[in-house]
Amino acid sequence: EIFEEAKQNAPSIIFIDEIDSIAPKREEVTGEVERRVVAQLLALMDGLESRGQVIVIAATNRPDAIDPALRRPGRFDREIEIGVPDKEGRKEILQIHTRSMPIEPEYSRKDVLEVLEALKTRFEKKFIEDMKEKVNKAKDEKEIREVLSRDENLFREVKAKLIDAMLEDLANRTNGFVGADLAALAKEAAMHALRDRMEKGEIDIEAKEIPAEVLSKLVVTKKDFDEALKFIEPSAMREVLVEVPKIRWEDIGGLENVKQELREAIEWPLKFPDLFRATNIKPPKGILLYGPPGTGKTLLAKAVANESNANFISVKGPELLSKWVGESEKHVREMFRKARQVAPAIIFFDEIDSLAPRRGGIGDSHVTERVVSQLLTELDGLEELRDVVVIAATNRPDLIDPALLRPGRIERHIYIPPPDKEARKEIFRIHLRGKPLSEDVSVEELAEKTEGYSGADIEAVCREAGMLAIREAVAHIRDPREAKEIAQKVKITRKHFEEALRKVKPSLTKEDLRRFETFMKDFQKVYA
Repeated sequence: EIFEEAKQNAPSIIFIDEIDSIAPKREEVTGEVERRVVAQLLALMDGLESRGQVIVIAATNRPDAIDPALRRPGRFDREIEIGVPDKEGRKEILQIHTRSMPIEPEYSRKDVLEVLEALKTRFEKKFIEDMKEKVNKAKDEKEIREVLSRDENLFREVKAKLIDAMLEDLANRTNGFVGADLAALAKEAAMHALRDRMEKGEIDIEAKEIPAEVLSKLVVTKKDFDEALKFIEPSAMREVLVEVPKIRWEDIGGLENVKQELREAIEWPLKFPDLFRATNIKPPKGILLYGPPGTGKTLLAKAVANESNANFISVKGPELLSKWVGESEKHVREMFRKARQVAPAIIFFDEIDSLAPRRGGIGDSHVTERVVSQLLTELDGLEELRDVVVIAATNRPDLIDPALLRPGRIERHIYIPPPDKEARKEIFRIHLRGKPLSEDVSVEELAEKTEGYSGADIEAVCREAGMLAIREAVAHIRDPREAKEIAQKVKITRKHFEEALRKVKPSLTKEDLRRFETFMKDFQKVYA
């Protein structure tokens, strides 16, 4: 009926949304109805004699799920991929969704002076110099705004450029966002601005409508967008995004050489791609972090994702492995496809030795063999891994299939050693930050006593010392009303740390560490 109606009203367009739901692969469906719908659709498509009079457009986000017969010449023979917008595209979309929004940018002295410098060609030089002098003398952002608002034309130009810079910054921070995500971000920012005014009592929740004078003062700021970004994430990542890492380099004690290597291999290519293009240098596709358990391999992967403003996809072996033939490889393909969609992205394989062991070993499963083959295909693939980096972590690199560790694949191997004394001091400082310490606690002494302890062990020591202080305080509470007063006086003392060190032993003995060092040297010789 629809095709008949379209013919009668030609020229016309038939648009079928989510075509994969009505025309799936016939061999994969059990119902007879779906097969008949596909057959009918094929017959109708072939029956459209005069091209151009009736055009059929179909949309899907799962092209591989459509029956292949529909994708042959004479049917849906023109395929157009509508990809994830790039930085410029995201900025344009944000400009559209914020066009009628009352945005109030931040009038920071540095940004305003830069804008005024850029406006020298539009306004008299002396006038701009006078304005710059007044801006420099202003006490705060409010006063800077007042100074600028004295000239309507200049204020309008400066405000427009500051808003443009704010949207540029948002476009940089929204890698992987599609149009719908950016629309949701703009809406959430506006809602945050509204909620903020309600909490301050500026808007009466009970009132039927908001007075015009209140509405005129309602503005959306950078802070509102920052808050909205905490709730809105790329829709393509919802199935695979575990978390947006909040770890920074300063949250990881020691390992300065390792941090620098990761900056050069991952952060620099993602932040400064023009430099790498200019020198025709290709950054590594994959990095292996290996070392004893608890040395901070996962933390390093999260920190580099955060510092390079990349989307972080964390993968655990059991999530990918399936007993059904072909399913595990499909999961790997999907993982890389999604990473390409939301690039720049980091795919982190934790304990990769369980996911990609040596092929052909005793008791080896065909599933892991196929997963290794699929990983090799993705890393070597015809489809370039642009702005997608693979980080793998393990404490048994000898178990990983050697083919994965060759140049052009996971080629950079970085050893994460147990922390030395200086690193242990730094780790203690990080984990004791904000804790009520007694004056008799010495970080130097704690670092001295914890030789052989990993970063995770040191964190456990700090936690146990804190728990001992809490237990001691709880023992003195006779009345729940006393709790607040006692909480203000509680201190973690040297005695608590001594007790914690007796309870928490290093996870690796000296013999383990010696064996690990020998084992690592052998591994480095093989892949040197």
